[in-house]
Amino acid sequence: MAPSTDIPDTVSLDSVSEFSDEVDVVVVGFGIAGGCAAAEAAAHGAKVLLIERAAAAGGTTSLSGGFFYLGGGTAVQTATGFTDSVEEMEKYLTATSVDPEPEKIHAYCADSVEHFNWIEALGFQFERSYYGEKAVISPGTECLMFTGNEKVWPFKDIATPAPRGHKVPVPGDTGGAALVIEKLEKRLAELGAEVRYDTGARQLVVDADGNIAGVVWKRPGEEGVIKARSVILAAGGFVMNPEMVAENTPHLAEKPFVLGNTYDDGLGLRMGRSVGGELKHMNEAFITAPIYPPASMVTGVIVNKEGERFVTEDSYHARTSGFVLEQTDSSAYLIVDEAHMSPERNYLVPLIDGWETIEEMERDLGIPEGKLVATLARYNENAARGEDPDFHKSTDYLQAQDTGPWAAYDLSLGKAIYAGFTMGGLSTTVDAQVRNESGTVIEGLYAAGACAANLAQDCKGYASGVQLGEGSYFGRRAGRHAAAKVAQPS
Repeated sequence: MAPSTDIPDTVSLDSVSEFSDEVDVVVVGFGIAGGCAAAEAAAHGAKVLLIERAAAAGGTTSLSGGFFYLGGGTAVQTATGFTDSVEEMEKYLTATSVDPEPEKIHAYCADSVEHFNWIEALGFQFERSYYGEKAVISPGTECLMFTGNEKVWPFKDIATPAPRGHKVPVPGDTGGAALVIEKLEKRLAELGAEVRYDTGARQLVVDADGNIAGVVWKRPGEEGVIKARSVILAAGGFVMNPEMVAENTPHLAEKPFVLGNTYDDGLGLRMGRSVGGELKHMNEAFITAPIYPPASMVTGVIVNKEGERFVTEDSYHARTSGFVLEQTDSSAYLIVDEAHMSPERNYLVPLIDGWETIEEMERDLGIPEGKLVATLARYNENAARGEDPDFHKSTDYLQAQDTGPWAAYDLSLGKAIYAGFTMGGLSTTVDAQVRNESGTVIEGLYAAGACAANLAQDCKGYASGVQLGEGSYFGRRAGRHAAAKVAQPS
């Protein structure tokens, strides 16, 4: 089925003459959310069938570096000497949300330590170690990192900073979360939950009362209908659907590199919409071109085409990028002097050129005369005093850029190498039940992971690990809630 924006038709339960399967819970998609939902539903006594369009488990989860955003005093935080609390974590996530959902944020934070323990109980251990460099991801197996804006103004004044990114102990930038998928496959086998690959959900089955009663599935040369008390949609986002991307997140449509799985085509979202599910944050995307590493780049000054600063340079990389996209022509420059140059290369943000004077740089970049000169003069004067009254940059990176020559790097959309994924999803309750636009729960339908709108809402407030964290956590809640319905009369 080619990607489109079409909403699939629903199928009436009364029109189905034969079912290929009858189960308590059918889960659509085997990424982190679907795997955790299926495991928890099976562990709580439900007969579970997990269907996955691909030939193997993992989805987009398997592409990720493997950060889980967890806190409140996890074993890793304690072992590495960091103090954190549910309250501080809750304050931080609330402050960074576009449209905070207090019940979800509180539950996620209050259950964070338990969820950490549940993940480890799948059969691996997070390394009890901390990586303190300014990096997108730790290069080795080091676990704990600051992976958001915890130490960045204004959030550092709202909540006590603590590192909460927990990386799966796999070296490198990508693929770390595949280890968790592997453990989930084993757990599902132990629990007796069936996983069926090369099998894609296509339509939802609805009974006479409008409740969800199953799914229509298709695989090469075969199709059928699964009857189920509950359906959990965990089929990913829509970043691989060019039509949906262009319609909802045009900035992402302009760029060639997206982070997604072949089947992130939005079909799960459109299936949810077919029964009246509300979609939220569909115009938001995670889009980033990190200026670090090397960390020395963070000491530089970021300005727009008008020569003005607009963001604190020590922000989490996606927060910086989110502000860049709002500038004139989605353009910005990072200026670093010779004293802060590093032999390390950042291959995502291209070097434009070097100049002996700020005046020459200003002219060649097309910045209005005197604007860049004034901006740098003010920044340097304040930095020499250890102050940044304009953007409150951390003193760790607040260093005057006053030793020429100066280099400029291009952060502009279309020049820097931006990558991203979609963030919109179905509106859900704390137990992952899908709601319609009036806020009423659609009985029998759940959504988790990139199919749902939860904590990850935009790139300015994002922290690495939130999607794996919330996908696994709310996936578990969906599985438990769906399993609890089994004992109830039909």
